[in-house]
Amino acid sequence: MRFSSTPRGARLARRLVSHRLDAWGHAYDSPANEALTLITAELATNAVRHGRVPGRDFEVRLVATAELVRLEVSDARAERVPLPSLSEPPGDAESGRGLMIVAVVADRWGSVPRSKGPGKTVWAECVL
Repeated sequence: MRFSSTPRGARLARRLVSHRLDAWGHAYDSPANEALTLITAELATNAVRHGRVPGRDFEVRLVATAELVRLEVSDARAERVPLPSLSEPPGDAESGRGLMIVAVVADRWGSVPRSKGPGKTVWAECVL
């Protein structure tokens, strides 16, 4: 699904992922739903903050199997590849912890060049 590269788009992406997981049998208060909703919030926010190209949307793809759920967030900025930070930001910093959260909550995560058009796809997987 495509979302506008705005805070509202990021919020809507998070809500729709949570709703879809609930529809697939992962209740809103289940560990899988809570983990993937948090990961969606972080990756969608990064797509809006760091991957935004004026006039271009970001995309979210959610795929579930019996063993795992894979979340993919694609944006239009290929040159801004996410790298895990080796150091925690200062305690009073208002940002800089998103990928650290993703690394802790997801079982695996990474990024690849976007398959359809310019940009990149950041993905995360959670084993069920």
